[in-house]
Amino acid sequence: MGQFIFIPIIFFSLIILISSFFIVKQQTATVIERFGKFQSIRQSGLQMKIPLVDRIAGRLSLKIQQLDVIIETKTLDDVFVRLKVSVQYMVVKDNVYDAFYKLEYPHDQITSFVFDVVRAEVPKMKLDDVFVKKDDIAIAVKRDLQEYMSDYGYDIIKTLVTDIDPDAQVKAAMNRINASEREKIAAQFEGDAARILIVEKAKAEAESKRLQGQGIADQRREIARGLEESVEVLNKVGINSQEASALIVVTQHYDTLQAIGGETNSNLILLPNSPQAGSNMLNDMVASFTASNQIGEAMKNARKNTEE
Repeated sequence: MGQFIFIPIIFFSLIILISSFFIVKQQTATVIERFGKFQSIRQSGLQMKIPLVDRIAGRLSLKIQQLDVIIETKTLDDVFVRLKVSVQYMVVKDNVYDAFYKLEYPHDQITSFVFDVVRAEVPKMKLDDVFVKKDDIAIAVKRDLQEYMSDYGYDIIKTLVTDIDPDAQVKAAMNRINASEREKIAAQFEGDAARILIVEKAKAEAESKRLQGQGIADQRREIARGLEESVEVLNKVGINSQEASALIVVTQHYDTLQAIGGETNSNLILLPNSPQAGSNMLNDMVASFTASNQIGEAMKNARKNTEE
């Protein structure tokens, strides 16, 4: 009968002995209280407490944690914008007591402080500046939050402005402005390209005309040189210059007629084409040159008389 009495006692003692040991995970701090009063802070490993006297009041992670805070505020140009601020923080290993006992809900305190800082900074900026200076906003949040939370055992590692979301109508307007600006730039490039094409085409046409004129001048120079040589040859056989010129004109006239007759697809018409055509053309040319010279001499004499 006595043996059966000791069995529950031994079993109860074994349970108490086992419950006196506990394990604290890596990067974790455990707060131990004795009769409701703070007793100690235990770090990672196998730990022991007095059964029925000591109790685990709570555990705090020493890892870096992240809290995402969504804030809606107004900019300097009266645009409502929604910002997402990510706060990376951790409990200071040597200040676990302050972190555990001084703040009931640390997430709420951090959130409230982030709201206060952001709503103090963003209304000083225009919407475009919010995008450009988002790092300045993050630095301001970290600076003020670090100063505030260090008294409660928390270290602010970094703050990031991870999202800036203006009102939908504002975003649509910004997209329209951006599209219009890009269309304006595209039109300017197209105009510049068209102007360059026109200028280059004009330059090419001018160069073509210049080369064409140079070719015609060279052709006429060679024709004149050939005619001069032909006249010199005819003079050597007793034919004077006037007869030689008539012979050359007539010869070229009939050479042209022969070339036209041999070309089936030619659309050239030579007028006149009578046997006296060569002589008539020569006489007309001589008469024209003579009249031109007479007119030139008359104008020269008249100018001279006027000057006297």
